[in-house]
Amino acid sequence: MFEGADAVMDASAGYVTEDGRQIGGVLMEMKNITLRFGGVVAIKDISFDIREGEIRAIIGPNGAGKSSMLNIISGFYTPSEGSVWYQGAPRPPMRPYEVARMGVARTFQNIALFEGMTVLDNVMTGRLTKMNAGIANQALWWGKARDEEVANREKVEEIIDFLEIQAIRKTPVGRLPYGLKKRVELARALAAEPSILLLDEPMAGMNVEEKEDMSRFILDVNDEFGTTIALIEHDMGVVMDLSDRVVVMDYGKKIGDGTPDEVRNNQDVIDAYLGVQH
Repeated sequence: MFEGADAVMDASAGYVTEDGRQIGGVLMEMKNITLRFGGVVAIKDISFDIREGEIRAIIGPNGAGKSSMLNIISGFYTPSEGSVWYQGAPRPPMRPYEVARMGVARTFQNIALFEGMTVLDNVMTGRLTKMNAGIANQALWWGKARDEEVANREKVEEIIDFLEIQAIRKTPVGRLPYGLKKRVELARALAAEPSILLLDEPMAGMNVEEKEDMSRFILDVNDEFGTTIALIEHDMGVVMDLSDRVVVMDYGKKIGDGTPDEVRNNQDVIDAYLGVQH
């Protein structure tokens, strides 16, 4: 059994959170992941899983290897050793667009939007993996291509309404304040209808009000869409409030893994990251 104040774990069937949410079985698993860049070991023999329907946080000091782990999950990096398992089977080396087609979407630590395009057009780019019509049909906007675009625009408009950005849908992204850009990037990732959503520091650079809004939307995405979320975040208040389970990294190694309460009281985590009381 998985011991902790916030959840009761069943190894095969998942667990039930303290507030009664049912978390499913293992959706993705990192098995003995090691990542090297020449002689530098960025990640050393780390294993953990992400379960269906949960919010899984990855935390640690700067340089701990968190973003490198997210890059492995999303296909930007291939592990030097170990393997990524998805839905119970080992995932072969894949390019990022192939991983995206499997149902993994992400946002980035540094906002990666098309500044000259409108919010609507930026969010539409998240539907590229759903567009299967040939180039000729797309160029002529005919047949399957037209039907696809109509359906994709309907989905995008639903997401824009969900994230409460209707008023800026026709605004070029370059004119938006930082907090709204972060929300647009979340919208683009959601447009792909992912089974796993990866968020790389979604609160970075935000003020208190913007963090509260983003936290609410992350919880709503998880609750209403049933989307599994893995996030990197430095704001410990946000991590402890949002997460079902937390894995802690330090200098490329895993030093903690459990519920927020378990991690908060883990002495290795306190010494390496949360601070030591003198």
